[in-house]
Amino acid sequence: MENLRASEAQRVILDAITRQDVESVSLERSLSRVLGEDIRANRDLPPYDVSAMDGFAVRSADVAGVPVTLQIIEDIKAGDMPSRVIHAGQCARIMTGAPVPQGADAVIRVEDTQVISPSSVQIGNTASAGNDIRPQGESMRNGDVLLKKGTEITPGVIGVMATAKAAQFAVFRRPSVAILSTGNELEGMGDPVDPNKIPDSNAYALMAQVQALGIEPVLLGIARDDPVELEQYLRLGLQYDVLLVSGGTSVGVHDYVRPTIEKLGVQMKFWRVAIRPGHPLAFGVTNTSAVFGLPGNPVSSMVCFEEFVVPALRHMMGHRRLYRRTVTARLAHPVESSQGRTSFIRVQLTGDSAGYVASSTGTQSSGVLLSMARADALLVVPAGSNGIAEGEDVTVQLLDGTVFQETIGFRE
Repeated sequence: MENLRASEAQRVILDAITRQDVESVSLERSLSRVLGEDIRANRDLPPYDVSAMDGFAVRSADVAGVPVTLQIIEDIKAGDMPSRVIHAGQCARIMTGAPVPQGADAVIRVEDTQVISPSSVQIGNTASAGNDIRPQGESMRNGDVLLKKGTEITPGVIGVMATAKAAQFAVFRRPSVAILSTGNELEGMGDPVDPNKIPDSNAYALMAQVQALGIEPVLLGIARDDPVELEQYLRLGLQYDVLLVSGGTSVGVHDYVRPTIEKLGVQMKFWRVAIRPGHPLAFGVTNTSAVFGLPGNPVSSMVCFEEFVVPALRHMMGHRRLYRRTVTARLAHPVESSQGRTSFIRVQLTGDSAGYVASSTGTQSSGVLLSMARADALLVVPAGSNGIAEGEDVTVQLLDGTVFQETIGFRE
């Protein structure tokens, strides 16, 4: 298939890949992973009714008419257990988190009281039963599912799992990823500077994009435009769950990637996508690997990674939110566009009282990597648009690596 729309290509990719199996990790090593099992509560929490405030545990019937003076019969701190029962005319001084004594059914905040003597206090406010009391099991009930399989592990989630004493548990495995650059024109990081060569920036930009997802990729190096050498590199790359091939997927006579990967048994799903930049994007699979043929132009490579590889990798890691978050912004200047392809314009975001304002990062040439380095977001121009006027509302995809959503979030 060729010239698929972006959403069609995304669907083909997601239909062709599967989530990874699970592995066991410790709580300390689980941040940003995705739960591969349900987490259940191992107790009631709080284990009994506790005070939500520093104050006095009272019988609500005794404070129906105020002011009223009550006898203090006990001090109860967090970690203590009450030793007295509260009867009519009595109360207990109580700290936040301390168990409510038998007989009391409300807590009066210390700010609403005045201590008359070491053994008596004047209550200034009424209170109904349950006032400022956290009931037993408010946070969790023994045996209840606290966190479902598929939950992304955030700092808050880690706090919940620590509360449930989940020290070791299953998470979805992260896929192994290899990155291969192709082309005689490329200059490796360790090679001498040659003004006639092009530095291999794609491999390192892709490396960083993969790392931002919590995966440490393997850089395979540069395969030259030789079918034998390319085949050796591709065989090595196909040992990984995901292989990213940068360059060589165009239609030039020396672009050997397509015939070589097909020779190695890769079933190609598509070769072109109707987007700008990034039209020469390819995707295929084997029984054990997914292969992305990314464009050689640096910006095209990075944009294709954001739109197609990011959702795929997050799906493989068990995430439900696969796509970069989209927001609405106001365009600071006109944007020209030609119909036929969905365009992704690199923009910077500022804000005013009306919300986000989007401004181009400058030249949108697919070879100018600074346009990505300066970008906060990608402005999405639908394929049917002839351009967007200054001041119009537009959809932008945030390039913040920590925020994702469940749907694509833009119109093509």
